[in-house]
Amino acid sequence: MQVNWNDRFATRLEWMTTSAIRDILKCAQTPGLISMAGGWPEAELFPTAQLAEIAQQVLTQSPRDSLQYGLTDGLTVLREQLAKMSTAQGIPAQPENIVITSGTQQSLDLLGRILLNEGDTLLVENPTFLGALQSFKAYGARFRAVPMDDQGAIPEELDGHDAKFYYALPTFQNPTGVTTTLERRKALLERAREQNLVIVEDDPYGVLRFEGQPLPTLAQLAAEEDIARGGSGLPQRVIYCSSFSKILAPGLRLSWIVAPRELTGPLVMAKQGADLHTNALAQSMASEFIRRGWMPAQIERIRETYRVRRQAMLQAIEAYFPSGIYYSRPEGGLFMWVELPGEVETIPLLPKAVEQQVAFVPGKPFYITDAGDSTMRLTFASIQPELIHEGIRRLGGLIKAHLGA
Repeated sequence: MQVNWNDRFATRLEWMTTSAIRDILKCAQTPGLISMAGGWPEAELFPTAQLAEIAQQVLTQSPRDSLQYGLTDGLTVLREQLAKMSTAQGIPAQPENIVITSGTQQSLDLLGRILLNEGDTLLVENPTFLGALQSFKAYGARFRAVPMDDQGAIPEELDGHDAKFYYALPTFQNPTGVTTTLERRKALLERAREQNLVIVEDDPYGVLRFEGQPLPTLAQLAAEEDIARGGSGLPQRVIYCSSFSKILAPGLRLSWIVAPRELTGPLVMAKQGADLHTNALAQSMASEFIRRGWMPAQIERIRETYRVRRQAMLQAIEAYFPSGIYYSRPEGGLFMWVELPGEVETIPLLPKAVEQQVAFVPGKPFYITDAGDSTMRLTFASIQPELIHEGIRRLGGLIKAHLGA
């Protein structure tokens, strides 16, 4: 007798969805295709030789620490380093406030696991990171939209929802590339305080600023407010998440959460049930990379490369796209956002683009409302400038043909 697995699946499987972006990326693997779809860092910027040198040292000098089971909250020396880095960035933290995770996707999953009940309301930017929607939806969350403009999330939209928390990407947002202004950041925190609302700040791109002046994170602003009130400075209302994926290599699967101790204990319990601990060898390698002082130069190398590629994409869009469309002008990160005239729907446009050997991500999957039909996300990070130029030329020609221009 065959097993009918449909009778055995958990109800929560109905809440889960596959990644529309991952599905799109499958069609972007055609040889010769210029893909501006994936949110991947440039592989040529991975510090391969340095990591190989470190791996050899770690495996030679401390193999037990790197290959044996480890602490669930993470390698002690790495948590100490991250606490110092966090404090230097204006978020006072102790190692006990750091939980190392197997990528930001796990950070979000663990937060959903310990904070969400079925039917809880979450506030999310609209559009927002699709991976976050996947993680939180798996726990039965209901989403409420916080609309955005070119200044970032609109603070007034936090009011009146009785939400469990607000998930925010205020710096070089995925998918739009937009950075929330300082005035808006302060207003968002003020509204959160008035609504007794917790904020989960996702900041994987913040250090990748290649233009303009850095802005304080929501966590830093909350820390400054706490210190002004006589507190320790560790923000109680903002849970901060960041990652090594965009500055070292995503395959290491290394991220971290900065949170009050009231949260780190439950996070550790949840992680014990998920994967026991994050890859010990990867943690040791990241720690040694930091100890050797290589991180600042690595980040600067990435910034300069992405600055050149962002500029190439801006110039190509200005040259080849029809006039009158909106596109973001990010000062960092990996992404640009394009809004086309309403008669151009980007989901049916994608297969035609692939026929022209160019790919993008339609914007609609990033929305929780029925919106975004005429939007697209483009990435400049992992494409050489000459290919960016050619890819935008092909895409611009396709859009103009669709418009009859």
